[in-house]
Amino acid sequence: MLLFFLSSCSSTQRFSSHGAGRVKKYDFFHKDIPTAFDGFRIAFISDLHYKSTLQEAGLDKLVRQLQDVKADVLLMGGDYQEGCDVVPELFDKLSAVKTKFGTIGVMGNNDYERCHDEIVREMHRHGMKVLEHQLDTLNLDSGRIILAGVRNPFDLKRNGVSPTLSLSAGDFVILLTHTPDYAEEVPITNSDLVLAGHTHGGQVTLFGLYAPIIPSAYGQHFRTGLKYTSAHIPVIVTNGIGTSRKRLRLFAPSEIVVIVLHKQ
Repeated sequence: MLLFFLSSCSSTQRFSSHGAGRVKKYDFFHKDIPTAFDGFRIAFISDLHYKSTLQEAGLDKLVRQLQDVKADVLLMGGDYQEGCDVVPELFDKLSAVKTKFGTIGVMGNNDYERCHDEIVREMHRHGMKVLEHQLDTLNLDSGRIILAGVRNPFDLKRNGVSPTLSLSAGDFVILLTHTPDYAEEVPITNSDLVLAGHTHGGQVTLFGLYAPIIPSAYGQHFRTGLKYTSAHIPVIVTNGIGTSRKRLRLFAPSEIVVIVLHKQ
């Protein structure tokens, strides 16, 4: 399958650290993007870890920032919480973000360790979709794009077959997974773009160039930004929003990712 990808970070906007530290924009060009989806805007957030460094005021600001990017769909990459008691408040506030195609997410490792059922319940209560080895189709005029979501990507014994394998090579497919390692560890055939989080951009880095600790088996490769698998499938890894363990970010700003699709 031929791929054509161009990343642009020229539209980076900086905000107070109490919300997202920046908006990072990518322009994505691909021949399988339907004409109807040319210019389609995707907002992607992950790793909110509410309430770590992301507290109530920061969440309110994040919601305003998400509204300001005017996305057509909001995608979320998991690790939503740092305690089950905050789950209703978190999704009550996130529900204020309105997009044409709604909000769709997967779960992170934190969410499989605790609060899974509570998160699913709250997302469904607000009309949000959870994809756990499931597909969702976005239809616009006569075109469509397919979203595939991975269930617990750390449990490959159960989930080591990608949900994209049943799809057609002619479909435009976005694979949503909490960790970018999944895209390297299993065949993700028919995926055209992967969105992932988990690494926090290293969270604490040396001038944004190197992170002493990264939760990835592939070291610095999947730390942040646009990367490629060994099969040359593009992966966008976000720095995420909140923090875990040490409540500190150093040269790894929290971010909202915006991807604009373009018909090649």
